[in-house]
Amino acid sequence: MRFVARIARREVLFGAVAGLIAGTVFALAMQAEQMRVEVTGLAGTSTSGTGLVIHLVLAALIGAGVGLQYRHEPGTYAAQITLGVTFGLLGWILGPLTLRPLAEGVIPDWSIAVASAGFPSLMGHMLYGALTVGGLYWAVHQWGDGALLVRRDECAEDRVHRIVVLGGGFGGMSAAQTLERMTRRRRDLDVTLVSQSNFLLFTPMLAEVASGALEAQHIAAPIRAACAFTNFIHGDVERINTEQRQVTVRSRRSTTPQAVPYDHLVLAMGSVPNFYGLPGLAEHAITLKTLEDAVGLRHRVLSQLERADHETDPVVRQRLLTFVVAGGGFAGAETIAELFDLVSSVRRYFQNLGPADARFVLVHSRDRILPELSAELGAYAREKLSARGIEFRLGCRVAAAAEGSVALNDGTTIPCETFVWTAGNQPNPILRTLGCERNRAGQVVAEATLHVPDIPGVWAVGDAAQIPDLTNEGRPCPPTAQHALREGKRVAQNIVATIDGRQLKPFRYRASGSLVGLGHRTAAAELWGHKFSGLLAWFMWRTIYLSKLPGLERKARVALDWALDLVFPRDIVMTTAADGRYGAAARPSAEQERAT
Repeated sequence: MRFVARIARREVLFGAVAGLIAGTVFALAMQAEQMRVEVTGLAGTSTSGTGLVIHLVLAALIGAGVGLQYRHEPGTYAAQITLGVTFGLLGWILGPLTLRPLAEGVIPDWSIAVASAGFPSLMGHMLYGALTVGGLYWAVHQWGDGALLVRRDECAEDRVHRIVVLGGGFGGMSAAQTLERMTRRRRDLDVTLVSQSNFLLFTPMLAEVASGALEAQHIAAPIRAACAFTNFIHGDVERINTEQRQVTVRSRRSTTPQAVPYDHLVLAMGSVPNFYGLPGLAEHAITLKTLEDAVGLRHRVLSQLERADHETDPVVRQRLLTFVVAGGGFAGAETIAELFDLVSSVRRYFQNLGPADARFVLVHSRDRILPELSAELGAYAREKLSARGIEFRLGCRVAAAAEGSVALNDGTTIPCETFVWTAGNQPNPILRTLGCERNRAGQVVAEATLHVPDIPGVWAVGDAAQIPDLTNEGRPCPPTAQHALREGKRVAQNIVATIDGRQLKPFRYRASGSLVGLGHRTAAAELWGHKFSGLLAWFMWRTIYLSKLPGLERKARVALDWALDLVFPRDIVMTTAADGRYGAAARPSAEQERAT
């Protein structure tokens, strides 16, 4: 049965109250230990009363911020309290150990001695986090989205509009979540989301998974948790019949396909790698589009290091230690930088590998990298990467790939065992079966309202669609996550407007800017017309993307991964076989075990 909430979300208010109560308990606990709250020092005041007021206001604001990001998911109090404790730990590291020394003009000291001296403060922060998140969960469970649920069949109306969203990426998830919020206020919408994965992948952090800076699961938000009131089908789309308004889906847990009828269909199926028919790329290139790709790339790099550590032939050894990335856009620059950081971090574990043994090559067809940014920032990025020893082959393209080598169109060949392709994408091939206009890249041509012309009830967002950018003289909108998120929201609003007989609103969004991580605590960014680079841009990159990561739990896990990465080297544990197989497929069969 479907469930629909009858009341609006009040998490911000619940969070503020929970934070205020938790902040009061925190202050009382610190007073019992004859210690003042940390914010007193941060605010530059020695008056305990003023510091307490500031502390309580800040506690309420933090609680409201937690509530703003909160999304009710079925669970237990133990899990929520654990999440709160984790947030408290991160707050203690950020506040007393980092911001307070900086405010006092002292360099932060994260030594064991300093941490031990601040143990009471650590306990207070973890208590605050546990009470805030736990209290918020209790309030939402009692009076918010987790309460006052009614069955759809108990309040069904004569006409239920079936909305099917194909794709669980940024555009599809945004559309489903917006429709879900509307579903809570009305009972004539039935929303179904179909996706090949049962999670939303936060692709801007994919390169950090490949380098081992982040755990793979931490950048993937479960769809069933993020869209708790939406029908979800984990499967592959086999056919779209626009005449019968029906989608054929083969579930991952079923051998027979099922027909999913729709009144409105949202095409948000994203893109897949495009090898342009170049020889050998499909067989030998590694892509970076999925979580499995990132994990497999990390294991491939570690596997080459393991082999090279005992290789005596210098030619073979150099081939094993050469890493080539094709594509000088955001994905390519971030990938080559993160691979460099991974090898540099773990090289200490390999006794026979020197600091200059590994070779990194970035191949790009244009005369400068990062064409999405200004020439100044592109030059800055190249300078920083070149200073680490990364080579650039600009103005040339990959012509072919073979086992152990990559051929370029200038006639040269680069011997390598690791070749990553980020130089081309294309819309999902299923879109070719639709009887609608598509551009040269294969994208469905959509109107500014996101509706697909000449096909009633079909809409398109994200990488699958060519959408006119009304803020840029009608040129196509760029295929970015920030555009896809807002396209998903607008398409949901326009679908409901169509159902209600209201006027549709065109999609209009001016991007705030772009950020690219360059590894080694360095980044480049253009935001609101201003250019940033270096450590400041890196901090902005992490702060902004962490705020965009869906779910409090994912934010906490990623923040903790980043904190640990500042102190410890990358892990070298591998769960794949030498040939790159992953998980259960990497384990030997019974016959292989008997043979050995």
